[in-house]
Amino acid sequence: MFCVYVSNAESGDINVLHLDPAQPTLVPVQTVQVGGEVMPLALSPDRRRLYAARRSEPREALSFAIDPKTGQLTPLGAAALPHSMAYIATDRAGRYLLSASYGGNQIAVNAINADGVVQATQQVVPTGPNAHAIQADPSNRFVFASTLGAGVVVQLRFDASTGQLTPNTPPTLQPHASASPRHFVFSRDARFVYLLNELDGAIDVLSFDSSAGTLLPPLQTISSLPPGFSGDPWASDLHLTPDGRFLYSSERRSDTLAAFRVDPANGTLALVGHVPTETQPRGFNITPDGRFLIAAGQRSHRLRLYEIDGATGALQTLGECPAGQGPNWVESIMLET
Repeated sequence: MFCVYVSNAESGDINVLHLDPAQPTLVPVQTVQVGGEVMPLALSPDRRRLYAARRSEPREALSFAIDPKTGQLTPLGAAALPHSMAYIATDRAGRYLLSASYGGNQIAVNAINADGVVQATQQVVPTGPNAHAIQADPSNRFVFASTLGAGVVVQLRFDASTGQLTPNTPPTLQPHASASPRHFVFSRDARFVYLLNELDGAIDVLSFDSSAGTLLPPLQTISSLPPGFSGDPWASDLHLTPDGRFLYSSERRSDTLAAFRVDPANGTLALVGHVPTETQPRGFNITPDGRFLIAAGQRSHRLRLYEIDGATGALQTLGECPAGQGPNWVESIMLET
């Protein structure tokens, strides 16, 4: 059994749903009212805590305990954030919350105490315009932040004992001309980074130098846009399956998901195909077993459930269900039996 979490920016709540692989439907079990524009979510590494960022005042990081058997949430506390944060993630040890502010042009670090509750902000680092995502590398020695307006990825060293960020050398990488970096993921073996660019819909495949903690110019730049696309792209999210074999991205103008097969030798992508999805798919995620994908329609106010073909990566629609108003972020865990 899986538990799925969906934040809803317009209704100011978090949906908690169950997904039974034997009868794959999304079943609501709890709605947690948090108020305001709740958007980015993040799970702790042990999957016992869920964190949410409220982008409206009061701008806070909210901490929740997860019941390991039911997935239901219990509020634990709230800590002020320095600005409206578009993205949050814990470091790989779960001791710090990293956040990126699109409007504030900055990233921040908040400590997380032994009870898994976010504490006060301890560091704010200015970035170029429109910081959009932030993650630590798998070794927890480096941190990267995408900056859409500056067209670069910021590269930092990370002291996991203190939570301090310092610039790496070089401090930034421009993936391609007129890039608009939004979200990114590390490959399962940490040899590559897949970077989605919001304004052209391109995905860059970047090699990762794990010793230096730096990214290299793209091995490949491939479009995520469907055939016949016209207009201005508005790409939004991307995720790898847990086994690293398939990559998916979402695009909000065409209301589609794109599927790619990953070459295990060189990390490059080959298009599997596109499928229609909910209106304005702001976010989606994949269950921990890699079998199911859940997409959120920010304008349809609904969720759509897909099964992933384990051989080809193709998506098959299984069903839909209502969400709150303005769903935009999806996370999932496996429940204890």
